[in-house]
Amino acid sequence: MKKIILRPFRYLSPFFIFLLAIIGFKSHGIVCWLVPIYIFFMIPILELIMKPVAENVGEEVEDQIRNDKFYDWILYAVVLLQYGSLYLFLSNISESSGFDLMGQIISMGILCGTFGINVAHELGHRKSVFEQFLAKLLLLTSLYTHFFIEHNKGHHAHVATEEDPSSAVLGQSIYSFWPQTVFGTYFKAWKINLAELKKKGLGFFSFHNEMLLFTCAQLILIGVIGFYFGLNTIYFFLISATIGALLLETVNYIEHYGLKRKRNPSGNFERVLPKHSWNSNHLLGRLMLFELSRHSDHHYLASRKYQVLRHHEDAPQMPTGYPGMIVLALFPPLWFRVMNRQLKKYESIISA
Repeated sequence: MKKIILRPFRYLSPFFIFLLAIIGFKSHGIVCWLVPIYIFFMIPILELIMKPVAENVGEEVEDQIRNDKFYDWILYAVVLLQYGSLYLFLSNISESSGFDLMGQIISMGILCGTFGINVAHELGHRKSVFEQFLAKLLLLTSLYTHFFIEHNKGHHAHVATEEDPSSAVLGQSIYSFWPQTVFGTYFKAWKINLAELKKKGLGFFSFHNEMLLFTCAQLILIGVIGFYFGLNTIYFFLISATIGALLLETVNYIEHYGLKRKRNPSGNFERVLPKHSWNSNHLLGRLMLFELSRHSDHHYLASRKYQVLRHHEDAPQMPTGYPGMIVLALFPPLWFRVMNRQLKKYESIISA
């Protein structure tokens, strides 16, 4: 019983990243780089040492924690912290330059990807209108609101197929994947959105045109930032938002690299199974990203909340956690050497 009560508190650990960012926004020197150092240096080293944790909670415990609202309140708190951090970043960035400026911009970009998009991803799968609204607010901080439409109605339907711009094929580098997924998902979101409007008999200029509303909201946010914090600050914010988007798309790259769904005799693709997503049970990365790295189960049953995502024995496993895999992806020769060998290791599972 004690373990169940204490269990949600471990998901407060990602808030340490907010603390590091806030300190960095108001400091100078190497302190401005604490967030990228922590995420892309310290955590990957620790995850090379620590063993992955593959155990799942029992059915009785799962039933108890699935509906524990504390897990939801943690996500709601992220919305406040994300906007508070963004305000602090915008308020102080004009006083920085050079080395300090770069560290602070990258730190804000990491917040945009880690919290702005990742937590929005979790909330965007919920049925509650309130939680979906919070998801859109978070995506706004990365100017990536189209993700709400394309991810839920495009990516989950077409993952691990040639119809999904967010699935990387064997031998594709991250640098060719970025333009494919950034532009591909944006235009696909418009395609999905316009098809829904047509199906409902609604015109382009309608309050049901979410892509139009998202575009207006993003332009308004940029305008407000320019008005209150200065035109130069817009540039810094746009760079941070871009970093957040590319961080998210790098995660997409590592999650489905080289995995393909088969076509049935009917011409349709087989059901999405755990084998169609790379999984990682490395605990630090799991906690930092609210269990996103248990991605096989997420695609198998997208409605499952983050606190009850499971390990599947028939899911291909990454050799380390997400932070380390993101760094590895930036060096294609090393990535291909490691992951193509990993594909061969799980060939019997993947091809089954």
